[in-house]
Amino acid sequence: MRGKQSGFTIGNRKVAIIGAGYVGSSIAYALAIRDIVREIVLIDIDHEKCAGEAKDIRHGISGMGTADLYAGDYPDCADCDLIIITAGRNRRKGESRLDLVNDNIRIMHSVAESIQKYYTRGVVLIISNPVDILTYKTDEWMHLSNGTVFGTGCLLDTSRFIRSIADYVGLSTGVINGYLVGEHGDGQVPLWSRVTIGGIPIREYCDNAGIEWNESVRTQIARETRMMGAEIISAKGKTHYGIATCVCYIADAVINQRPTVASVSSTLLGEHGVREIALSVPSVIGPSGVQQRIRERWEPEEYRAFFDTVENVRNILHEISC
Repeated sequence: MRGKQSGFTIGNRKVAIIGAGYVGSSIAYALAIRDIVREIVLIDIDHEKCAGEAKDIRHGISGMGTADLYAGDYPDCADCDLIIITAGRNRRKGESRLDLVNDNIRIMHSVAESIQKYYTRGVVLIISNPVDILTYKTDEWMHLSNGTVFGTGCLLDTSRFIRSIADYVGLSTGVINGYLVGEHGDGQVPLWSRVTIGGIPIREYCDNAGIEWNESVRTQIARETRMMGAEIISAKGKTHYGIATCVCYIADAVINQRPTVASVSSTLLGEHGVREIALSVPSVIGPSGVQQRIRERWEPEEYRAFFDTVENVRNILHEISC
């Protein structure tokens, strides 16, 4: 912890990041150079490493950002607009995100208890995996209004999905709209019925452009999207840049009060016929977190895949004692 610096107002556009590993530090760096927030506090059990990460980022942003970035501790979570939790061990080569549940559920419970001691306001964003399980449990532990605790969920998966479609049709990502829903992991579900290119349904666009579009193409794109995280981990041991830029998107909506729509994970209250479980669906995100979950119609096969994911994740929740 450290005191207020001259000329700086504590508690205005303030973010706390729990966990100063690759993901947490990358998020801090991205937020700093984007100049989205005014105050960033990094918190980690390894105080020396945390201080080093904060200093390293501070030394490079003097000409690019105005954020006051420092290493702190849980009391600094007070008066935050956004608390980002990245704490937990990383996924190892060959593991699924759900393989992390036993280790990371214990870590997340400890983090949630520590935050609660000093929590006064703000949105809580879960990054740690398995994000859907941890989002639901943290929401349960913290007893905040629905939507105040939510997870990045399928946000990064959706970004990868859009990138894959853009590469296939040879266009920029800016003209493509679509979402993945369900679990951040093997249970992610592409909503092909909602994908558009320049506002035109993708099937219609591809037919008009003479681009092959069939079940085989869709299966291949979905598979490539699902495997991207594992491929990156196999190649370099971890992923952190992609999620850091996705968090900037969320932080801008929350802190600068610019509501947006994204497929993020939050505890459902009957949307799409599901409750008492956290999974990703397209949601309106703003200063209070998930402000609304969009009730759109999907195709029967999309609902079937989504309900399969619901059942799989619910089975895991039933085995958790914490």
